[in-house]
Amino acid sequence: MRIITLNTNGIRSAERKGFFKWLPKQNADFVCIQETKAQEHQLDDDIFCPKGFHCYYHDAQKKGYSGVAIYCKKRPDKIIKGIGWDDIDAEGRYIEAQLGNLSVVSIYLPSGSSSEERQAIKFKFLDRFMPYLQKLSKSGRDYFICGDWNIAHKEIDLKNWRGNQKNSGFLPEERAWLDKLFYEEHWIDAFREINQEPEQYTWWSNRGQAWAKNVGWRIDYQILSPNLKSITRSASIYKETRFSDHAPLIIDYDYSL
Repeated sequence: MRIITLNTNGIRSAERKGFFKWLPKQNADFVCIQETKAQEHQLDDDIFCPKGFHCYYHDAQKKGYSGVAIYCKKRPDKIIKGIGWDDIDAEGRYIEAQLGNLSVVSIYLPSGSSSEERQAIKFKFLDRFMPYLQKLSKSGRDYFICGDWNIAHKEIDLKNWRGNQKNSGFLPEERAWLDKLFYEEHWIDAFREINQEPEQYTWWSNRGQAWAKNVGWRIDYQILSPNLKSITRSASIYKETRFSDHAPLIIDYDYSL
């Protein structure tokens, strides 16, 4: 089973950069997209639901902002749009596809980089999200939660870690939250389960020459429920073509659909 996740930073922008020409060649079972930055009625061209996929969008109420999508090769039994929290659901940050005992989620966690107010919203989300994940892990379902988590976990996960310790995305409290998720709750960072190499980034600032110099962050994840240990088979970050300021994260699993 192959899952691709990408923050497109505007799905229409990614389309112009060739994302939907690239996608059919990837043989993905699920594609998780974040930051569509569009309302569904603006995506009525067939290109935004690629042939061979069942496509579902969950938009933000605010135009040109946030939004998530999920494409599934097999038709899901159920699609859940939103996490059940009005403030978060108004921003279009969570969509879940259920097939049998499998749940694949496309998620876009809040960023706190724009203001102290947004960082407070991010912390409030994390405070609620941990109990939510604890509940999921006890459900007996198989969860693959894929997307832009807006946190780099360890020093290895961003180039300039020393200079970013007081910046959103690498704050001690955010990193400790991931420590708890991975080491106490035993959720699985699928990429790091098989790749411990440095300089494995999925996002690069548009400032300076971050992309050219590979001054990046690893903030896009596929995080699996604790019952899915050791099913990750291969993982790659696609960088040959740029569709966004993020790169597609492609992971293959020993998992039967």
